[in-house]
Amino acid sequence: MTDPDENAFFDFMATERSASPRTLANYRDALASYRTWRDGGFSSWREATADDFRDYLFALMKQGFKRATIRLRFAALRSFFKYLVLRRGLGRSPVAEVQLPKPERSLPVVLTIAQINELLGIPLLLPADKKSPPWLPVRDAAILELFYSSGLRISELLSLDVKDVDFIGDTVRVTGKGSKERIVPVGGPAVSAIQRYRQEAAVTSGPLFLSKRRTRITQQAVDQLLKKYLKHSGIPFAISPHKLRHSFATHLLDAGADLRSVQALLGHASLSTTQIYTHVTKERLKKAYDDAHPRA
Repeated sequence: MTDPDENAFFDFMATERSASPRTLANYRDALASYRTWRDGGFSSWREATADDFRDYLFALMKQGFKRATIRLRFAALRSFFKYLVLRRGLGRSPVAEVQLPKPERSLPVVLTIAQINELLGIPLLLPADKKSPPWLPVRDAAILELFYSSGLRISELLSLDVKDVDFIGDTVRVTGKGSKERIVPVGGPAVSAIQRYRQEAAVTSGPLFLSKRRTRITQQAVDQLLKKYLKHSGIPFAISPHKLRHSFATHLLDAGADLRSVQALLGHASLSTTQIYTHVTKERLKKAYDDAHPRA
């Protein structure tokens, strides 16, 4: 289905808001999901009512969708209708009247320092795969080291070019959400791992992290390497780039870093987003107390 309001909205998001491809894809999915739910009863966004979206909300909840998923879908719908009101002459947004379920409070899953050390050491300990380039394990080690050293988002790491790494200042220049740029420090082990990878893979310019075919590495490839190394570890849960980011932030706060500094390192626009890590730290302290104190 081709809808002029949708086309104009996605042009606006891509050009004026510099939305990432992932954000655009998520928004397209959210709008398409609503149309699919109407199952032929959809004629125009401009004819949709608040009751339509209340029914849609009830249907999603009845199907067992998580609150976070529901809220993300409605965030996309709200953005879309806000655009129609401000730019396309719609009188009011029907979605604005819908009361959404409160977000679930779940704390991020964090690896221990021992688990991090185990994970970071695995790529260079496994037997070499003769079918793969010999530099591949060194690349994987550099990726894992950089994730944990700098707390980058997966999209930020994938978009890094060689020129973004300052080996003298031990920093990387990162383009985050909303095309905002920040400089992030990199620890010595990560810097050394990247230098070794660049030397062995003969990477001199262009994308920093290469695939086997020497093109920019994809998120799918990173997900696969994490699954591969998880199998050779004693870590009892799935690993993702975001868990490494969570671990980075939590370990900094555990060691006494202030919240504003961690916010800047993570590239969070709001301090409230970073504050969830203080809850993780408090929970870890409480558990340590309960486990160790004789009268806890």
